[in-house]
Amino acid sequence: MKKLVKKAEAVLQWGGTKKDIVLLVLSGISLLLSLWGGLSLPFDPAWVAILLCGIPILAEAAIGLITAFDIKADVLVSLALIASVGIGEDFAAGEVAFIMQLGALLEDMTVAKARAGIEKLVHLTPRTARVVRGGTETILPAEQVKPGDTVRVLPGETVPVDGVILTGRTSINQAVMTGESLPVDKAAGDAVTSGTVNQFGAFTMRAERVGEDSSIQRMIRLVQSADADKAKIVGLADRWATWIVVIALLSAALTWAITGEIIRAVTILVVFCPCSLVLATPTAIMAAIGNATKHGFLVREGDALERLAKVQKIAFDKTGTLTRGTPEVTAVHSALPQLSDASLYRILASAERLSEHPLGKALLAGYRKTGGEAPEPEAFTMVPGAGVAAVVDEKQVLAGNRTLLQNHRIALSPQAEKEAETLLRQGCTVIYAAIDGAYAGFAAFSDTLRPNCDTMLSRIQQLGVQPVLLTGDSEQAAKAIGGGLPLGEICAGCLPEEKLAYIDRSQKAGAPVCMIGDGINDAPALKKAYVGIAMGGVGSDIAVEAADIVLVDDEIKQLPHLLALSRRMMTVIRWNLVFSMGLNVLAIILAMTGVLNPVVGALVHNAGSVAVILHSAFLLKWKKKMPAGT
Repeated sequence: MKKLVKKAEAVLQWGGTKKDIVLLVLSGISLLLSLWGGLSLPFDPAWVAILLCGIPILAEAAIGLITAFDIKADVLVSLALIASVGIGEDFAAGEVAFIMQLGALLEDMTVAKARAGIEKLVHLTPRTARVVRGGTETILPAEQVKPGDTVRVLPGETVPVDGVILTGRTSINQAVMTGESLPVDKAAGDAVTSGTVNQFGAFTMRAERVGEDSSIQRMIRLVQSADADKAKIVGLADRWATWIVVIALLSAALTWAITGEIIRAVTILVVFCPCSLVLATPTAIMAAIGNATKHGFLVREGDALERLAKVQKIAFDKTGTLTRGTPEVTAVHSALPQLSDASLYRILASAERLSEHPLGKALLAGYRKTGGEAPEPEAFTMVPGAGVAAVVDEKQVLAGNRTLLQNHRIALSPQAEKEAETLLRQGCTVIYAAIDGAYAGFAAFSDTLRPNCDTMLSRIQQLGVQPVLLTGDSEQAAKAIGGGLPLGEICAGCLPEEKLAYIDRSQKAGAPVCMIGDGINDAPALKKAYVGIAMGGVGSDIAVEAADIVLVDDEIKQLPHLLALSRRMMTVIRWNLVFSMGLNVLAIILAMTGVLNPVVGALVHNAGSVAVILHSAFLLKWKKKMPAGT
């Protein structure tokens, strides 16, 4: 029996959406021919619809009953089909089957298969490692590295295991784990994690956590567990199917017993079919998805908007979500009386012209925006993990972090220390400059907020949803960006596990969370959240794959519209359901009294289905009017 069921399921799943559309077109044509009745055929054309649309319904109902005694809407439809065919009402049977399969197709078109994106995360796991044993360097599979081994990592390579740097200086891109937009300078004694990228200098490290204990493997497990925990919404018609079947059978049996007319009983079964009830939800969802698409949202999961209507908190990642995710020059200050700020800016831009560091590129781009053009330096040296040394206009120029200046015995004045400390507290990153052995000033960088960010957050609050900031950046950087925004909470220094834990706590406390992020480190949180929204432009492929909704153009100002749209969609669905059930009750009364026959009953249901579709269609152009000044 189990083998038979599996074969039946395989047959039902064959072909996909294109096959269903072809079958529905053929069935629709056959029903029109049956209604016309002008053909002299040996059989009623409605039988084409009964066979093409009805047999899959009968098979689904049988499989559900046999495997798990699961009573769904298909069971009642099957009873109506069999009863209608039994008394010769072929058109009624074909029409009911056609409407139900149309509803199922619409539902399938709104529900996308979950794509965990875990395979892409697995590709980030380093496959090999350079292990130094007994003075000899050997390339081994990463899983063969043991705790305590010495590992060498060259520029451009991915760190294979978690550990601590023994020798060397470098800059590490940690976006995989923390989401930080800028690489972090590392030296001996600093910790590094697997999956992060060594950008500049070579270094050796002592392996500590390897294999399944490494950070990248923990990230994969987090995504897997978060995906498994997310509940799926069951269709309303299927949730109520057991009661609908019981009531329909009792009503039909009593009517037959009292009146003695089996046609009335069959009519009750036909009008009891949840045609418009099945269409009530998917038609509204499809219209809302069409509206969302016009505003830059790609809805990847069919029930995502249903879930979004229930969220009470929206958790934002900072870098790349609330901010642009790229550093920009916010200040250049000269400490030398004979050197203007503009002149220092030009010298620094020239010194960084050949640099591959993101801050160097940002400084050069910022200077070019002012209309200037920096000449190529006469000499250039990259100092991994520290900065650059260059010759500009025959001057020896140093540009980098405090370590670079300390290595050249260049001290900062108390005033310079105070200015730099103020900028660091504001979340800025600072490049210090020295010219011919003397401290010359600094350039400050910061990530900038997206336009209209405060207005967007205020509108979200007006909708009764609490905005929250969850970021892997430092507390200083988080407060510098989020301190002036209407945020309910600011949580800084969050690793992927901590974002996951926050969402889990909130949802267990009865506050469903919508997570919005862009980085690989956000993937577990996007999966765990009641709804995950990824930034499609700047976001990583893995974040996009983990999300239910993708913001294609990164315009977060449209988020309040999406929230309001999801709630409006649920209102439309509720009115659709009320109308559908009211029509059903009226049709049942008329069927009991003999006013309706099976064919007319099916037509009444058809009219109800059309009304539901038209009502849902208004969502396509719906837009909430916000109060003036917001």
